[in-house]
Amino acid sequence: MNTPHPSQKRTKIIYWIFTLWMALGMVSTAIVQLMKNKDELANFTNLGYPSYLMTIIGVWKILGVIAILIPKRLLLKEWAYAGFFFVMSGAVISHLIVGDTAGRTFPAVLLFVLVIISWYFRPAERKITIID
Repeated sequence: MNTPHPSQKRTKIIYWIFTLWMALGMVSTAIVQLMKNKDELANFTNLGYPSYLMTIIGVWKILGVIAILIPKRLLLKEWAYAGFFFVMSGAVISHLIVGDTAGRTFPAVLLFVLVIISWYFRPAERKITIID
């Protein structure tokens, strides 16, 4: 029986903590966006985006969380992480461009950081290996 190396165990714990936190953040913001919450609608319009984009991003976030949490489907996971990276980095940049306060920008920064940490610490069985 193979006992995982302590650093592998630590990596998996970090991965799951940050991945579940990211998933919770993505799903909760997706629900707010899909419900067209008044504050979120004001946030989107303040950033200069049309309200229908909330529906598109909300659906993508839910599908991305499903892709990341289900077993196997490694290429799909990479695409989901890439989508999260672009959506959240775009959100951070948008907030900075319009001069939003740190309080309005922080949620996007937090989700962006969670995406990066989750991706970085994903276990070997959740990574695509390229063979030369």
